Amino acid sequence: MFKSISRSLKNQRSEVPKHAFILMVLFFAFFPLYMILNISLKTNDQFFNDPLTPTFPYHWENWVYGWKQVSGSIYVTIFLSFTSTAFNLTVSLCAAYFFGRYKMPGGRLFFMLFLMQMFIPGVVNLIPLFALLRELHMIGTFAGVIIPATAGAQVIAIYLLRNFIEDIPQDLFDSAQMDGASDLRQIVHIVIPMCTPIIVTVAILDFINHWNDFVLPLVVLGREELYPIGVRLYQLDGVNLKQWGPMMATYIIAAIPLIILFIFGMRVFVRGIGTGAIKG
Repeated sequence: MFKSISRSLKNQRSEVPKHAFILMVLFFAFFPLYMILNISLKTNDQFFNDPLTPTFPYHWENWVYGWKQVSGSIYVTIFLSFTSTAFNLTVSLCAAYFFGRYKMPGGRLFFMLFLMQMFIPGVVNLIPLFALLRELHMIGTFAGVIIPATAGAQVIAIYLLRNFIEDIPQDLFDSAQMDGASDLRQIVHIVIPMCTPIIVTVAILDFINHWNDFVLPLVVLGREELYPIGVRLYQLDGVNLKQWGPMMATYIIAAIPLIILFIFGMRVFVRGIGTGAIKG
């Protein structure tokens, strides 16, 4: 009995460093979030006198000010991110279906050359891209952001989706083809249901990438009323440099849509990441 108690205590002591490490990681992860939320409810005087603990009264007018500053940009960003993500998923899914289903001489080499685009920094193509968009009269339009953003995000999406499509049993496609199903019907009725976790994962990552896009909208749009949230926050940073409460409230408001998206898609997102790790 005493041996079992001693063994149990020893096991508990061995778990202490693990728990301490986890708590430390959680502290460093959530403390900045706490500070942003805390500062967003303070005036400058409250912030400088006591930056760490909550100070009464709370100043919710900081949030009202933040919403007035970025509400228009949030709507623009939702439109740009949703549209770019939808186009990217559609094109990437069709391309991944082609690479995963059809084998041709030199297909693997062509696919590897296609993947090499991931190693080319997007900034390198910025000047030629701007010249091309100017010739196409897309400067100052949403199409000038959506089309390049869709094309630039396809490589990693096609790579991830292709790996999943290759693992779908060939018999399913053969049976569907014998029943007269076209490639589009096979994508809709076989690929999408069986690849839902990775499709949702790619969609969330792509949406976040478009939401945080800064350089392309700044260069292409050129008008303040068309700017998405990333560019708008950069502009407000100079205006609110000494107004810490309104500035932090604005940052939180800008992040709320992404938080909501991740909360609702978290289960499928984690499943897609886990399945992708196992396949890798």
